[in-house]
This record gives sequence, structure tokens and C-alpha cells, in this order.
Amino acid sequence: MNRAESLSLLPLELRGVTFRHRGQTLLQPLDLRLERNGKTMIMGPNGAGKSLLMRICHGLLRPTGGSVRWAGNGATAETIRRRQAMVFQRPVMLRRSALANVRYALAVQGVSRGERRWRADEAVERFGLQSIAHRPARVLSGGEQQRLALARAWALRPEILFMDEPTSALDPAAIKAVEEAVDTFHGEGTRIVMTTHDLGQARRLADDVIFLVDGRLVERAPVREFFEHPYSREAAAFVQGDLVW
Repeated sequence: MNRAESLSLLPLELRGVTFRHRGQTLLQPLDLRLERNGKTMIMGPNGAGKSLLMRICHGLLRPTGGSVRWAGNGATAETIRRRQAMVFQRPVMLRRSALANVRYALAVQGVSRGERRWRADEAVERFGLQSIAHRPARVLSGGEQQRLALARAWALRPEILFMDEPTSALDPAAIKAVEEAVDTFHGEGTRIVMTTHDLGQARRLADDVIFLVDGRLVERAPVREFFEHPYSREAAAFVQGDLVW
């Protein structure tokens, strides 16, 4: 995936970002910078604000305070939307075939009819979905739907991909397929930001870890440093399994 540096939306910078809902502060003032390269895992106990932070980065939610800034010079809101993608814990499937789901995503992005046909076919083949391409997407298994969601995102050629617990409730074979897909995206130049509760998965995939507790960014460190020498008490407890999830 070749992109001219001048066209890159990254780095993404959050300054003093907060989020309040119904009188509660769910995200404390937070500063964060996501560079152009790498695979970042967002970790922390339940209720830490992992999915919330990701949705703010992606643009699904607006922060209550602070700013979210992309580096792209003069990038419009439409350009920012089209240059990123998100895969959810439970993918949303349209009432149409697996292949048609991919084509529809391309159509929404304004891709021409002829191009979206070959790009959708390429994505389905890349993720091993040829045998189920014409089956209704909503009857597929959880693992098949997640692979389809990844194929749909891959077809969009995103510069950055956000993934929210994409392997929760999947069997080991499906988890392996998703992790291989993460490496595929990254190998082709896509920036990865992903939430996970799976410590082993973070060790396998991450370049660095962002660790949240109670809406606070407690620690950010290279993955090996995070697991072997966490500097915060909360991170050490989490790695040892002593912090309630």
C-alpha cells in the first residue's frame, strides 16, 4: 500500500481529551499521539474506557473536551472518514450476501462499479471466503463474519484500522485467522490500533501497549517493557492477574 507521505493523515494527536456522560467523567484528560507505523494494543480492566477512546479516535464520538487532530494538511472530514476503518466486536452485517457486503462498503466510499467488483472479489479471495461469498452474511458463523468484516475493511485500503475486541468469543482457529489478518494489514502499511483483554494476543501482536484504568491513561510502553517491567502499580497488577477485569 503506497502512500505519499504528504498525503498521510497520521500522526493522530489527542490533546486534553475528556468525555463525560450523564454527569460522570468516563475519560480523564488524556494526551496521546499515534504515529504512522506500528500495532498498538489498548488494554485495561472492564470499564477502563478502551472502546470509548477508540471511538473518539475513529470519530464515532466527539470528546467533551480537548481536541482530536489528524496531521493531513487540509484534509476534509470526508477524506478523514474514507482513509480509516473500524472492525467491531460484533460486526454489523447487511441483509445481503457476503460479497455484496464488501461491494456495498466500496460503493459508500464512492468507488466506481467496475472497480468495486474486482476489489471485492480480491478481498473475498484474500481472506479465504470464496466458498461462502454468495451466502447471506447474517447466517455466517461468528468467525466467518469477523473475517468478512476484515475483508470489507481491507477492500477500503485504510491508512489506519481500529479493531475493538475482534477475537472475543471466537474459537482458536478463528482467533488465529484474525491475528493473521492483522499481520496482513500491517504488512501492507496499515496502522493498527486494537483493544484486547488477551494478554497472550497482545504479546504476539503488539509493538506497544496503551494501558487505561478508570478512564485514565496510566501507562504507555513498548510491549516487552510493559509485560516485563511495568512501571505503574496498576499495570503490574494487571499483568499478574491481580487487577479485576
